Amino acid sequence: MQKDKFDRIISFLLGASWAIIVLGSIITFKTTFILLGIPLAFFFTMLYIITSLFMILLLDAFSINRQKLQEVKKQTKLLEKLWENNTQN
Repeated sequence: MQKDKFDRIISFLLGASWAIIVLGSIITFKTTFILLGIPLAFFFTMLYIITSLFMILLLDAFSINRQKLQEVKKQTKLLEKLWENNTQN
């Protein structure tokens, strides 16, 4: 199955987002640990991870809605063919 450009872009952005979450959480923890200590470093790291995961959910929602749109288009074409066949008889 060949993907179109939109699916490729979404897949790339999802992969890049996971990499950003991992690297960003490590960097966030280390920098806030040096400045503020363990409790605040843990809090800010969790806050960073939660907001980043929310962005991944948005990208996944775009992908799912795109798939729904494609399925609805297929169903519409089939219904139009059925309508034409029934009206011709």
